[in-house]
Amino acid sequence: MTAALPGLPATPTPPHPVAIIWDWDNTLVDGWAAILAGLNAAFAEHGLPAWTLEYVKANVRRSLRETFPEIFGSRWEAARDTFYREVRAQHLQVLTPMPGAEAALRAAAALGLPQAANSNKQGPLLRAEAEQLGWAPLFTRLVGAGDAEADKPDPAPMRLGLAACGVEASPAVWYVGDTALDMVAARNAGCTAVLLGDAAHDGGVGNANPDAVFATGHALAEYLRGLAKPASTGQF
Repeated sequence: MTAALPGLPATPTPPHPVAIIWDWDNTLVDGWAAILAGLNAAFAEHGLPAWTLEYVKANVRRSLRETFPEIFGSRWEAARDTFYREVRAQHLQVLTPMPGAEAALRAAAALGLPQAANSNKQGPLLRAEAEQLGWAPLFTRLVGAGDAEADKPDPAPMRLGLAACGVEASPAVWYVGDTALDMVAARNAGCTAVLLGDAAHDGGVGNANPDAVFATGHALAEYLRGLAKPASTGQF
């Protein structure tokens, strides 16, 4: 069976979920303005050229503790401090939910599904944003960069989310994200890789290679609400 979604290729219908783990940035929230400001403050301080928002969206995937040593070398810790100072100053003010994100979260909650987050955003920033949006009660755990011994796509942070949800890794656990790295993270942890959106910022759906894809949060919410409806017997 396939799920044919408007404007996107048909993909197999995913297994009925027993839990959902979510990516955060560009999946549930748009917080790119703060990330851009933090990066460019660090670049300016260290004499590096600024990035555009489009470049940030296309290239920011891995956690800071992995990427900053590559960019800044021995100066990476000073750059880190500048980045986080700038992000903390504004991230809650520019934070915006992605279209349909809250509807999808609440549809999953209505099904009784435990939910967690696995993000490469620093853990305290992630949890502050969830509190700001009033979403924290919807999650059993919000796992950010630095909360596990390694960051996404390593399976370590996913294991924390799975444990909090009280489930073991299986195809019945969905990891929902917006990039190819998220799909890799899902498979590394033994979960179903669910793409939200068309991944246009990351080479498209073909590059992401998801197990299933939903065009928008609204489409995902509608699908989840449909799971709560009893199947028709065809009898009258």
